[in-house]
Amino acid sequence: MTIRAIAGITFKEAKRDRILYLLLFFAALGIVASRVLAILTVGDRVKIIKDVGLASISLFGVLMAILIGTGLVYKEIDKKTIYTLLAKPLHRSEFILGKFLGLVLTLLVMTGAMALIFLAIVFAHTGTIEGGLLVAVAYIFLELVLITAVAILFSSFSTPILSSLFALAFYLIGHLSWGLELLIKKMRPGAGRVLVHALYMVLPDLENFNFRTEVVHGLSIPPGIYLISLLYGVCYTAFILGLAVLIFRRRDFV
Repeated sequence: MTIRAIAGITFKEAKRDRILYLLLFFAALGIVASRVLAILTVGDRVKIIKDVGLASISLFGVLMAILIGTGLVYKEIDKKTIYTLLAKPLHRSEFILGKFLGLVLTLLVMTGAMALIFLAIVFAHTGTIEGGLLVAVAYIFLELVLITAVAILFSSFSTPILSSLFALAFYLIGHLSWGLELLIKKMRPGAGRVLVHALYMVLPDLENFNFRTEVVHGLSIPPGIYLISLLYGVCYTAFILGLAVLIFRRRDFV
């Protein structure tokens, strides 16, 4: 059994999960409601539609990644199917990577569905579709790939409930870590500042994938930022997957 086979099985299992479609329904509801909100709110209606729409894709995409991803490995252990899988000529790293790629494929389909609804609403209101919106959605998906790796990491050694809490904390910290940078600038030189700086370097900075403000308000973004964010996402995801594989290899199922 190869990585491709496990990814295919994971994709088939994930697409049968009812919570996936429930979240997709609420995401679509939020995106559609953005137009109603734009009509009732004083301000630039197009900006409100774009902002709420992108926020809905990001929020419900993260919930999909966490709620589905944190149970992927645990379910195999709980149902004892992990013994059958590992009895075959299958490396544990292949198992983790297969689960990861299967869920990434599922999120790609779900993100694509949410993006189509969002772009249809924008097109109905403006008659055009800006390339910046596609870029914003692409980097939201890149963030979801990283969150998927995190969910699988925690799922490899913890229960779904705790894994969900850990993954959610990772997400929240990732979007608030910019506060540490401000704290570093205000702190005096010393051990405390070094410690905070080390913490800042280790913790994720998920704002690297957030181009919502720039796209909504039409602000210019240096092309190099896209490349830096892409490399950051790929490297951090690879690091998290490496940890997941390392932890899963050390687990004893006997």
